[in-house]
Amino acid sequence: MTSLRLHSMTDLTGRVALVTGGGTGIGRMIAHGLAVNGAKVYITGRRESVLHDVAEEGAREALNLLPLKMDVTDKAAVEDIVKLLREREGKLHILINNAGIAGPYASFIGDLSAPERKDTETFGRALFDMQSFEDWNDVFQLNVAAIFFCTTAFMGLLNEGAKDLGVGETSSVINISSAIASAHLSIGRFAYACSKAAVNHLTTMMATDFAIQKVPIRVNAIAPGYFPSQMSAVTDFPRSIATETPTTGAVSAIPVKRPGREEEIVMAVLSLVAAAGYTNGQVIAVDGGYHLVNP
Repeated sequence: MTSLRLHSMTDLTGRVALVTGGGTGIGRMIAHGLAVNGAKVYITGRRESVLHDVAEEGAREALNLLPLKMDVTDKAAVEDIVKLLREREGKLHILINNAGIAGPYASFIGDLSAPERKDTETFGRALFDMQSFEDWNDVFQLNVAAIFFCTTAFMGLLNEGAKDLGVGETSSVINISSAIASAHLSIGRFAYACSKAAVNHLTTMMATDFAIQKVPIRVNAIAPGYFPSQMSAVTDFPRSIATETPTTGAVSAIPVKRPGREEEIVMAVLSLVAAAGYTNGQVIAVDGGYHLVNP
């Protein structure tokens, strides 16, 4: 049956997508993967030059990647893009909420020999001094609140996207979470880990509310492990993933001794936006088994 061929199941010709934080890292991988499979992809971010570089690179491959400057923490900026897409497209089939930041990092968290670990009081003071309430606010504003505001702002266009796909079909929202969201270990990133756990809960709440209210929008999350990016470059994951040594603050090394590959995150996204229309309210781990071996 031709309908079961992978190309048929992942063909996104005619679909319109928007990827926040689409200029770098996982967002760039996802945007590229959607465009390769036929989607018209709007990529947003705060750095126009980065977005234009991605769009120009895509143009050389005849990919439809369109850069739009948008700060996801600015309601007026988000509404401007909603208005623009309403005028240009009149619909949106796919929204990828990817924009995020890592926030404060306590590199000494798992190093008992670090001076910050001299005693309990020193340890507590080091954690207290190295970050601020503003740091935590920034992390939650970008990693969590922005997902809520972007999704709700684009709901009208996503509703039109569902209609465009036919009776009984749905548009798709995917929130990019993290493998650390389900771990009890902070690996030195308390604010980030808490924010990603909040992303998972927000995903479930939106999916549930939309289902009960008969809104034709599915909401799922993907929880990646280590994928090369500007954000992950500031940790010691690159050293630890290829060895038996766990990353600082973790218990076990990643079972798959390598970073994630572009095609692996793209396939997870493609399955949710194209072939897996029966999947809703789920958090899918793409982490090389990190969550299996770390509590």
